[in-house]
Amino acid sequence: MVRKNLTPSTIAEKILSNHAGQQLKAGDFAVCKVDFAFGQDGTSSIIIDRVKELGLNQFKTKFCMVIDHSAPSPSEGVSRVHKKMRDFAQSWRTKIFDIGCGVCHQVIPESGNILPGDLVLGADSHTCTYGALGIFSTGVGSTDLAIALATGKNWFKVPATYKIIVKGKLPKGVFAKDIILHIITDLKADGVTYKAVEFAGPVIDNLGIDGRMTISNMVVEMGAKVGIMPVDKKTIDWFKKYSPGKKIKPINADTGANYEKVLEYDITHLKPQVSRPHSVDSAVPVAELKDVFIQEAFLGTCTNGRITDLAVACKIIKGKQVHPNVKFIVAAASRSIYLEALKEGYVDIFIKAGAVVVVPGCGPCVGTHNGVPADGESVISTANRNFKGRMGNPNSFIYLGSPATVAASALKGKITDPRTYL
Repeated sequence: MVRKNLTPSTIAEKILSNHAGQQLKAGDFAVCKVDFAFGQDGTSSIIIDRVKELGLNQFKTKFCMVIDHSAPSPSEGVSRVHKKMRDFAQSWRTKIFDIGCGVCHQVIPESGNILPGDLVLGADSHTCTYGALGIFSTGVGSTDLAIALATGKNWFKVPATYKIIVKGKLPKGVFAKDIILHIITDLKADGVTYKAVEFAGPVIDNLGIDGRMTISNMVVEMGAKVGIMPVDKKTIDWFKKYSPGKKIKPINADTGANYEKVLEYDITHLKPQVSRPHSVDSAVPVAELKDVFIQEAFLGTCTNGRITDLAVACKIIKGKQVHPNVKFIVAAASRSIYLEALKEGYVDIFIKAGAVVVVPGCGPCVGTHNGVPADGESVISTANRNFKGRMGNPNSFIYLGSPATVAASALKGKITDPRTYL
């Protein structure tokens, strides 16, 4: 039941109010209807166990599972988990996106199962990605997710909202990834704990959906519950492609909505950013790290594995060769993106340059396979996290940058300003 808002609301307040059937404001607690829920192969095993413990015979909300974190399986133990998921999906007749489909945070929006204004729970911390599409989406534990399957609902504390206005002119060589690394470094890893972040401003308006998803994907790295953007024509056109025939309802904050803070960032003079090991909130201009040699470069993940990310990297490396001391690994975020990259000739460019194109998925990012670095090696990655051991080896060092920075660094063999190639 949707209740008419009696007082001006932020996007987060509005969506949760609509799903609770009553007017809510920041700080309120409420039980809200959940529209969609999912697990991946690192979390679904526990979801399955909890579903069995609860003795369920049906789900009260839409549900799917995605095999992406270790796809294809790199070990006997993981293969058992995958089989458990496939058997469960078959017996429950629920959707499973199997190996090669891609990363959950790309596959699920592409699937047509979620729409602006929805409330989505995922057993994965970067579920906040879908906020770029006007969706209240957030990560929860496997048991909480099983409760949503059992009841169709879950409880929420309505988060206070920070409004972040990004203004100015996007400089050459600076991308969405640089913007969010800069903001996280300013606000710090715990700067907006359990807050909603609402992005606005001319820079956000001018970004494509790929760039917006990059920004929303990383709000959890500063502690946020959700990172939401208004629904505009770009959003609606994106859904027309992936959810044809479905009615898209714009959802935006009300005039006069109450924000805990309003912050402005003018990025006119922002330089390409790189976060240093072992924290995301440590970004500095790329020039400060020009003497850091790398042994691996990784382009992909739920943060930067989309077609525009692959395109800008190819613009830099086309006709050139990856440095002989660098392993350059590329993974598209989904099968559809992989197919588009093939059509555009990007895969051909990567392979001829000496890169390795692997199956769409999360493997290198989470350190399960397809690129675990050796002791003492340094990696430049487009991922969202660079914690110690994140890529599978606690004795390696991970730097985070944009696809352009990663591609330029792969050519030079050390962290390199992409503007030299653009």
